Amino acid sequence: MSKAQILVGFIVCIATILLAVLDMNIVSAATVPIARDLDPAHGVDKIPWLISAFALASAAALPLYGKLCDSLGAKKVFVGAVASFLLGSALCGAAQSMTELIAARALQGLGGGGLMSVTMVVLAQLTAQGGKGGNRAGGAGGIVGGAGMAIGPWIGGTLSDHANWRWIFYINLPLGVAALIAAVLVLKLPVSTARHRIDYLGAALAAVFTSTLLLATSWGGKQYAWASPEIIGLIVACVLSLALFLRRQATAAEPVLPLSMFKVPQLRYGFAIQALLGSAMMGALVYVMVYLQAVRGIAPAAAGLYLIPMALGMTAVGLGAGKLSARGWRTKGFVLTGTVTSALGLALLGTLGTTTSLWLVRAALLVMGCGFGLLMGQLIPYVQNAAPAHQLGIATTSIRFFQTVGNALGAAAFGTLLSRVYEAKVPGGSTSAIAHLTGAARDHAVHGFVGAMDVVFLVAAGLMALAAVLAARLPAEAEAASVPAA
Repeated sequence: MSKAQILVGFIVCIATILLAVLDMNIVSAATVPIARDLDPAHGVDKIPWLISAFALASAAALPLYGKLCDSLGAKKVFVGAVASFLLGSALCGAAQSMTELIAARALQGLGGGGLMSVTMVVLAQLTAQGGKGGNRAGGAGGIVGGAGMAIGPWIGGTLSDHANWRWIFYINLPLGVAALIAAVLVLKLPVSTARHRIDYLGAALAAVFTSTLLLATSWGGKQYAWASPEIIGLIVACVLSLALFLRRQATAAEPVLPLSMFKVPQLRYGFAIQALLGSAMMGALVYVMVYLQAVRGIAPAAAGLYLIPMALGMTAVGLGAGKLSARGWRTKGFVLTGTVTSALGLALLGTLGTTTSLWLVRAALLVMGCGFGLLMGQLIPYVQNAAPAHQLGIATTSIRFFQTVGNALGAAAFGTLLSRVYEAKVPGGSTSAIAHLTGAARDHAVHGFVGAMDVVFLVAAGLMALAAVLAARLPAEAEAASVPAA
């Protein structure tokens, strides 16, 4: 590829990552208007499925995407993912019922999972052709993803307030179609000439494990009690499918997630740090919004603006890290600095009270954004460099897979922790009843709620401190790694 073609390829990748992350988060701020429009009577009851459909489909397809990239070539899989995402977006915008919208969101999620993972494979292969400039652009993909995660809810709230909610989905089409055409015409990427056997059974077991894990952690303690037959059944199915998946990966001729990859310290530690990062980010983003809205009385759209410092921190650090990388700075130093900085930002959030200055919230989010930006911009290229060329797709989708698992486990653990600490501080109280309290009873409940959230933030800071310990053990060079034979 010429330098101009490589530049166009980078722009296409950055655009598709931004599309996927925005769409994953943009809908969360518009769920109530959507439900009221499509099904005034029962639409609100279906909101959890509207949110979960995208995440379930996206996560379930990740292991298969990696193997398909290594077997068929990243370009074909990338084009297919973009096309699926665009078709799903068009169907979402045209949906006439909540059922149609949920089904279209699942289709959109299948493509979105590819946009978030296959795109990073394409970036890595462009990097191989583009030299140091490509390396900086590859790291920028993680930064764009993080920034999109931060500003997505605000964009969704703005569109739902000032335009028809259908534009949340239709807005994807012009940019997505342009990216699809450019990818078809410009991208020239390596294609494997060897014959491969796709482990569809392993991919199916991974999909069952991921789906049951996400459903159990999303519904547990909310739609159903943790001890209910529904949640227990999901947990049993999750554990059983995980055991069958690991057995399949140990015996399959060409597994979708070779267990031998965990023998490489760069991959092993990289996956673990990414999982911890996913858990901590989930706790930070969710409970900062809860604090601003439930405790400080800030409207959802206005609360979303508080995430802008986090996005700015991610972007600024990403740009600075790219320049420092060009001057010889090592990935290990970036990752270690990022974990420590993220832990500091979360610890600052752990000091919040009912009357804390909102500027402290903004400052904590800025610090946290700097830390997350270093991690998201460096971990993925680090893992990619550690994997041999014929397993680049598997390594890339695996790190995204572990982040998804971390998100799910973090959401469940933090939700349970918040409830237990609150019940200890306010005996007999329930977090869902706070909105209906008045006077001294409400003040007491709010103080207990904030104290419980502080514990959640401090535990998240502890997770990032553990990630810092793992980061300190990272080998200094990823380029020399190779995956041992299974």
